[in-house]
Amino acid sequence: SDAGTLKRIDYSLIKGGITVADQWRVTANITANADPISSNLERIDTTGQGTIGTAMSESSGIFTFPSTGIYLVSYNAFCSSVAGGDNVGMELKVTTDNSSYATISYNYDGNDSFNTNSISGNSLIDVTDTSNVKVSFSAVSITAGSYFYGDTTGTTSNETYFTFIRLGDT
Repeated sequence: SDAGTLKRIDYSLIKGGITVADQWRVTANITANADPISSNLERIDTTGQGTIGTAMSESSGIFTFPSTGIYLVSYNAFCSSVAGGDNVGMELKVTTDNSSYATISYNYDGNDSFNTNSISGNSLIDVTDTSNVKVSFSAVSITAGSYFYGDTTGTTSNETYFTFIRLGDT
């Protein structure tokens, strides 16, 4: 009798795993508000760093996903705030119609004299259509003397950076 015998193995169940993992970083300090952050961006490329699958694409600060699915999108921002109660903020925005963006994650830090801080945030993004569902990041509440760090010494390390991981199907 064949009762209880596995007749067929679904290869997609075995293969599984993450099919997209990508990371981008800022390569120069951000010294003024930017909505979206659209310059001095590069995909990670330092020896020892790695990615999986097809890269995210970026144009004028708008990130396009390579395939549909549920993605974990996160940001980490290393920042410095000046004296006088200034704070700095980072926002993650999403559009589902390739037009109107909504802030879905934001964090601020600072408010004391000459602080250096790290702020981070994330959200799960349901990418049902790669032409319409896109994300961007904004630097906000930056006054003179405050900034987000970008790697200005050779673009080899992540100081302010964005991570994209496809977790599974939508």
